[in-house]
Amino acid sequence: MRAIRLASAAALGLTVLSLTAPAASAVGSKVSPLVGTATPSTIAPGGQVTLSLSGCDGQADASSDVFDVVRIPPGGMATATVDWDAKRGAMYTVTYTCDDNRQTTSQLTIAGARPTPTFTRPRPTVTTTATAGPARGGVGGSQDGMNAGEIAAGAALVVAATGGVIFVLRRRAGSRQH
Repeated sequence: MRAIRLASAAALGLTVLSLTAPAASAVGSKVSPLVGTATPSTIAPGGQVTLSLSGCDGQADASSDVFDVVRIPPGGMATATVDWDAKRGAMYTVTYTCDDNRQTTSQLTIAGARPTPTFTRPRPTVTTTATAGPARGGVGGSQDGMNAGEIAAGAALVVAATGGVIFVLRRRAGSRQH
């Protein structure tokens, strides 16, 4: 009977350890896809375009052949003035560079001499990068990850719980002997 309880306690301990291992291995870099948007997507020479970038935690730079480099604050927007000598009817690429050197692009069209239809909704271009580690799931990216102290504290709790179970089982078994 005692062997069955000891085997059950050991199986329970191994189950707890096996369930905590995936959480420790899931710690990796959180990388959100960059999405750059130039609004409006069609603009006349000399006009102002609003640039925004999502998926970048720090500051970013936006650059194109038709305006100077513009600094975009984290989670914000910036405006740029299109050069007067921009070629009418041409399409220019706007390159967004995040502080961590990830890049994405969007397109900006210069209005031609005749009226051209403008899109009411900008069409952002999304680029993806492969992550260096496993996919992070669960809490939605609201936690930064675990450090060595947290891992050690968790392991200590598991060892203490296992030791407590063994102690209680041995103590119970010892008190039943006559």
